[in-house]
Amino acid sequence: MHDKLQVLKEKESQALFGGGEERMKKQHEAGKLTARERIEKLLDPGSFVETDRFVTHRCSDFGMEKQKILGDGVVTGYGKINGRLIFVFAQDFTSFGGSLGEAYAKKICKIMDHAMKVGAPVIGLNDSGGARIQEGVISLAGYADIFQRNVMSSGVVPQISVIMGPCAGGAVYSPAMTDFIVMVQNTAHMFITGPDVIKAVTHEEVSKEKLGGAISHSTISGVAHFASESEEASLELVRELLGFIPSNNRELPPFVLPNDPSDRSCTRLDSLIPDNANKPYNMKEIITDVVDDGHFTEVHANYAKNMVIGFGRIGGYSIGVVANQPAHLAGCLDINASIKAARFVRFCDAFNIPIVTFVDVPGFLPGTAQEYGGIIMHGAKLLYAYCEATVPKITVITRKAYGGAYDVMSSKHIRGDVSYAYPGAEIAVMGPDGAVNIIFKKQIDGSKDPKGEKDRLVAEYREKFASPYKAAELGYVDEVILPSDTRKKVFSALEMLQNKVDSNPKKKHGNIPL
Repeated sequence: MHDKLQVLKEKESQALFGGGEERMKKQHEAGKLTARERIEKLLDPGSFVETDRFVTHRCSDFGMEKQKILGDGVVTGYGKINGRLIFVFAQDFTSFGGSLGEAYAKKICKIMDHAMKVGAPVIGLNDSGGARIQEGVISLAGYADIFQRNVMSSGVVPQISVIMGPCAGGAVYSPAMTDFIVMVQNTAHMFITGPDVIKAVTHEEVSKEKLGGAISHSTISGVAHFASESEEASLELVRELLGFIPSNNRELPPFVLPNDPSDRSCTRLDSLIPDNANKPYNMKEIITDVVDDGHFTEVHANYAKNMVIGFGRIGGYSIGVVANQPAHLAGCLDINASIKAARFVRFCDAFNIPIVTFVDVPGFLPGTAQEYGGIIMHGAKLLYAYCEATVPKITVITRKAYGGAYDVMSSKHIRGDVSYAYPGAEIAVMGPDGAVNIIFKKQIDGSKDPKGEKDRLVAEYREKFASPYKAAELGYVDEVILPSDTRKKVFSALEMLQNKVDSNPKKKHGNIPL
């Protein structure tokens, strides 16, 4: 028996070294942690339980039968984050460059299947050279097996991808189908075709970093939700994100007992919004003033900045925040902002997270680039997402709510549960200036004092049609509130809606305008 125990210890020790000390040293020299070091930093200390530690590939081509590494290039298992069960896989670049083969893919599929059965999130730490060429089409089949599970898991258990090294070709589609992508600056790269292929085909020269680095994907393409400065920061961000999210679609988000009084007055907000409707202000100041302890975890912070999305808490309740940003493009809805917010709304709805929407929107961004780019279809995605959502939806109109954009931004007409407006809110088909130009054009042109006549008519229109009181008279706004009361009002609505039950007609699925 002693000999058998010794064999076990030797195999365990061998597995822990992955591709060997020399390759682990190179990993560190590249500024990267090893797969197991990453898992240790992600999970609660001592909670990781590894699975399939001794798995090896079955390939016998190209001399592969002589190259076998225990674990086969990916570390899989489960552990805890803040005491909650989490499943994790970490690609090991020291073993075959982290390339994926049949056995490797089966290890990942196994933990994804377990996660679905028990209802726990899946975290993928990606650092791979892609498909294992020596295994040919078998490796492609392995990717497809993972893709299928990504789709089946979507909306059932949270999935988060952390890109910590290369991720190219077909490998990018698994992260793309997960809920959030975190990329590490300088070391992480994602692209379908690399710089060499692009140069050969299109003669375009581009660096890896510019083509598929964390900054490019978090600012230009929108593929990445976060760009972290270091691996440690990315893993800490994952821990923070999971604090707002339930373990599966059957649970409510974690409640955290707050230190911040739920009835706290936000006195600064009474003077934050300028009287001049064309003057910008920072919507994030309202959000941070309203949420518990001013803690707001913004998602997609550097992409489509005219829309703000992210997580916070009010009175301990986890909320998803969607807000127009008047400090950027006047808060207009455009293609990127619509897509960004739509996907976030659908995520919150899938995982029972109430949505609080702050509205200051003058309309959709005009221009041929937007029309040719399909703003009609992409704007409809956000409208569809809000219409479909059955979670509690609370809306606060801080200033402008014009035209179709008013309808889209979680209005009462698309099943918004509670709608508040500030006293200075303007809710109308369009701004008073434009409306008067259309309605009273002849009257203004025929006046002895066109400017004076127009100013009078604008003031009259604003008071009669563009104030929140007309909408309140019609029941489209539940209450006109003081900005300083925003936090207590939203908390009251969250409490009231805690047991909300709503449903959509039975169907296989809708046909969201993709």
